[in-house]
Amino acid sequence: MTENLTWHPHQITPDERRAHKGHGAAVLWFTGLSGSGKSTIANALEQKLHQAGVHSYLLDGDNVRHGLNRDLGFSDDDRVENLRRVSEVAALMADAGLVVLTAFISPFRSERDAVRQRLPEGQFIEVFIDTPLAECERRDPKGLYQKARAGTIRQFTGIDSEYQAPEQPDVHLRTDQLTPEQCAERLLAALRERGVIG
Repeated sequence: MTENLTWHPHQITPDERRAHKGHGAAVLWFTGLSGSGKSTIANALEQKLHQAGVHSYLLDGDNVRHGLNRDLGFSDDDRVENLRRVSEVAALMADAGLVVLTAFISPFRSERDAVRQRLPEGQFIEVFIDTPLAECERRDPKGLYQKARAGTIRQFTGIDSEYQAPEQPDVHLRTDQLTPEQCAERLLAALRERGVIG
């Protein structure tokens, strides 16, 4: 199939997009257990980026499964395909010059490494939202842990499906030590340090 496809080069370069928008592009890949605070922190960061005039977009795991990935379940194969699709969308958005925030459990290191390899050097920023399982279960905002413990949900990450924590994340946020606001501020600082935003 790919032998009949030809890559069509863009006339506008990434540097031109950066100059037009006034900032660089990046993909911040939020990973952590369900209930760890990924979406909350990503939303807080997106608000700060918007206030600073930075063009951004948040891809949230549940939201994407309502549309683009509504045909996928939660088997290991479906999880891999879920993230493959999301990584392609995130890469396109970053190519357009956006700062992309993605909030997905993304439990396997190999999946996250594949996303990093898909993007230009330095554009992928792995953000580990490190929250103890006991705290995630205590919060249980969607009631999913209770269902998983009762056996009504199978292959639930952290209960009967493995979560492989990042070994060397680009940004490591301990939510038992930081508020969502503080986490968002640290991420803004990380973007400044990398020269993505001014």
